[in-house]
Amino acid sequence: VAGRSREKLRAVLERAAQRLGKAAPGEEVGVLLCDVGDAGSLATMARQTRLVLNCVGPYRFFGEPVVEACVENGASCIDISGEPQFLEGMYLKYNEKAAEKGVYVVGSCGFDSIPADMGVLYTRDKLKGTLTAVESFLSVKSGPEGVGVHDGTWKSAVYGLADEDNLKKLRRQIGYAPVPVVGAKLKKRGFLFYSPEFKEYCITFMGSDGSVVKRTQRYLHTELQQTPVQYGAYVTLGGLGSVIKLMFMGMLFLLLVKFNFGRKLLTKYPKFFSGGYFTKEGPTQKQMDGTSFTMTFFGEGYSEGQDPQNGKPNVKICTEVKGPEPGYIATPIAMVQAALSLLEDAASLPKRGGVYSPGAAFSKTKLIDRLNKRGVEFSVISKPEV
Repeated sequence: VAGRSREKLRAVLERAAQRLGKAAPGEEVGVLLCDVGDAGSLATMARQTRLVLNCVGPYRFFGEPVVEACVENGASCIDISGEPQFLEGMYLKYNEKAAEKGVYVVGSCGFDSIPADMGVLYTRDKLKGTLTAVESFLSVKSGPEGVGVHDGTWKSAVYGLADEDNLKKLRRQIGYAPVPVVGAKLKKRGFLFYSPEFKEYCITFMGSDGSVVKRTQRYLHTELQQTPVQYGAYVTLGGLGSVIKLMFMGMLFLLLVKFNFGRKLLTKYPKFFSGGYFTKEGPTQKQMDGTSFTMTFFGEGYSEGQDPQNGKPNVKICTEVKGPEPGYIATPIAMVQAALSLLEDAASLPKRGGVYSPGAAFSKTKLIDRLNKRGVEFSVISKPEV
């Protein structure tokens, strides 16, 4: 384990040992001291490993030095960032160098965005025919203690929305090739709508899932000549009371995030401005134990023998990814299993190193099987129906 404080790292190891039922953390786990402000210490760390699990955050402020140290010193690197500007910025700056060095930099390997990205690929693989469009709906259920999230995620959202214009400039710089639309065009829903399937109001999911899935589909189309899948990401809200509360908080958030003093207020008082969801302490153990997520995928496409370029889709499928509390239980499960896939399924990775999204890196690996065995479960809800 590596970080700034030997005492804190030892405390983390002791907590891990207690969870595993061990009396002591064990001296076999070494401690390396390094700091993102000290390039030499990061280089020393990277030279001693094949793979770094990069847990800094917000990544826009602290992520790049770790990526740079890994690429320069021949170590692969994965992270749990849900920040498109960081993820795509690392692609622009380090993709070619990582390819030269033969190392893999794989972003968003936590709840953002493995369930969505691998869920689309799972849906595609379960459809006998050609999948052309998918919509996902995220539902988070909590127990009597409610949901809690650490304010690090809140800060990422604040600075990400404030810097949206620079993300557009970055994408123009990268010069992405457009992803062709195959089959009937997926209709774009309004920001807020009522879902008869869930009997709840839903909104567009504001996280990184949409951009990550699009990067994967672009890679699979351009590099492997696979049919690209259109994608829309949404989250269920509940009844009208939840909608009114969210709209009030959302308008206040969008107003404040435009101004420097507003951003300072938002980051200083996350609990107040998020209605109690985001706190500097993060969730309690009871909150984590009582929380779970379900991501439901509705896919449509064309049965075997049907030309996706002609006519309407004639086959549908519904799949699901479900798991424990997203941020602090499902995310480490996803990250560690992604790490094991990178190390142990090396023959199934892309032939060249580079900066990848999870689906691009792991589409041919055993990652979904690994996740299924660890409590993040992929399943078919309704089989393809013509």
